[in-house]
Amino acid sequence: MQRPWLEQYPKNVPHEISTGDYQSLVDMYREAVGEFADRPAYTNMGKTITYGELDKLTRSFAHWIKTETNLQKGDRIAVMMPNLLQYPVVVFGALRAGLVVVNTNPLYTARELKHQLTDSGAKAIVVVEAFASTLEEVVGDTQINTIVTTRFGDMLGFPKGAIVNFVIRKVKKMVKPFSLPTATEFKSIVSAPVNNYDADADLSLDDLAFLQYTGGTTGVAKGAMLTHQNMVSNAVQALAWISAIEVKKGQEFIVTALPLYHIFALTANCMVFMKLGAQNLLITNPRDIPAFVKDLSKYPFTAITGVNTLFNALLNDEKFRQIDFSPLKLVLGGGMAVQESVANEWKEVTGTTLVEAYGLTETSPAACINPLNLPDYNGAIGLPISSTDVCVMNEQSEQLPQGEEGELCIKGPQVMKGYWQMQEATDKTIDKDGWLHTGDVAVMDPQGYFKIVDRLKDMILVSGFNVYPNEIEGVISQMPEVLEVGAIGIPDDHSGEAVKVVITRKDPSLTEEQVLAYCKERLTGYKRPSVVQFVEELPKTNVGKILRRELRELK
Repeated sequence: MQRPWLEQYPKNVPHEISTGDYQSLVDMYREAVGEFADRPAYTNMGKTITYGELDKLTRSFAHWIKTETNLQKGDRIAVMMPNLLQYPVVVFGALRAGLVVVNTNPLYTARELKHQLTDSGAKAIVVVEAFASTLEEVVGDTQINTIVTTRFGDMLGFPKGAIVNFVIRKVKKMVKPFSLPTATEFKSIVSAPVNNYDADADLSLDDLAFLQYTGGTTGVAKGAMLTHQNMVSNAVQALAWISAIEVKKGQEFIVTALPLYHIFALTANCMVFMKLGAQNLLITNPRDIPAFVKDLSKYPFTAITGVNTLFNALLNDEKFRQIDFSPLKLVLGGGMAVQESVANEWKEVTGTTLVEAYGLTETSPAACINPLNLPDYNGAIGLPISSTDVCVMNEQSEQLPQGEEGELCIKGPQVMKGYWQMQEATDKTIDKDGWLHTGDVAVMDPQGYFKIVDRLKDMILVSGFNVYPNEIEGVISQMPEVLEVGAIGIPDDHSGEAVKVVITRKDPSLTEEQVLAYCKERLTGYKRPSVVQFVEELPKTNVGKILRRELRELK
């Protein structure tokens, strides 16, 4: 196939990458903690741990898994927490023990959590106590037999940790009563001395590293099987792309406001910048913009990743504009489309271009990135990165020439192994030639830059998170007062898109407030509808399928 994008590659960026130096993500991790042992690794709420300290903590966690649990290589462990110092300890410790990490949104409702735990077959979970009551509701219906609980302040030291835990529990009242009598406290695990740690699990690039849940291109949440090969490849690909700008090992400082349980931050911030020996500032609650900006003002950060809504929120904070941006060299936007107005204002305020990238959970995630030395926003998702082929296809799966619109398809070492225990869904997404069909409609220009035009799928993108209409409809349709319901995405200045539901009532007295209250109990915040419209009849095809296109046209 023709690869016009290769001519546009920045100097120093290779056309192909090799992962031959590593047998697993753990190899990459060990290289980093060995090379940068004395360097700061993660900072959160004013507390910093070095790479050497991280190594000791992960060794303790891996040792506990091997000696105090029945968990075996390949077993799944769910991790349910926001950005805290505990996160990298648990994830890398679990990987060292040969487990497969199932990243879990801590704001999941009981229904959502139960689906993910039962579908993945997870046998263990690490949960922040503020969300433990949700786990208690469903744990009896899962295969979970090993539970670890942790508190927000567990790694902050005394007295700060005690103060944070007191505020979370007594002032903010975030911890609902729960009873998990067999749970082990995280703090006791990592504080125990380890003198006889034998060795990390014997891993290969073919082994699973993560079950990363997503809706895929259709339907309800599926577990994308990301192997050590996928994750190592994407980290090496991204690092090769970063070589176009001047980055220095052991001297970079990246801000992580996106949750590490999201694939974007997991790979870009956690894996790629670990390989650079960077210091990583973990933001636990990026919605608290004043506190976030206060944190930013303390550190000479050189890189930040985020979604359009995050950058927009920062720009609307006056104190953010007063920060010294002279060290900043890399700003990467993904997860949702970057708006031109936001990108232009970002450049004006910070002096650094907001570079757009494109990826999917199924591609670990990076597939296309604009050159990082791009002078200004260009409206494209970028060029296919090293060792990656991208094309557009018609409905007959025939590749289309430059300038024609079609479905964006991706092939490369970062493409997932498939969906967990869902062969039919896998076959619909990855064709016999290895092309992953994204469901997005794109066009390629003569230089090899790709631009998203539309999307085939009905997915709604709220602040970078996938929301699937079928799930919303499935929940609301359980209301006795609802006859039929259709869910669509509508433009939203704050989150890019928001959820709108159109309902035909069985009970004429049903109100918008009742629908919203029902959803609040059963759906994570970003999935909840912001607009409810009642109609006499939903538009449908002759076989009874709801016409979402016509729902969007309703006034």
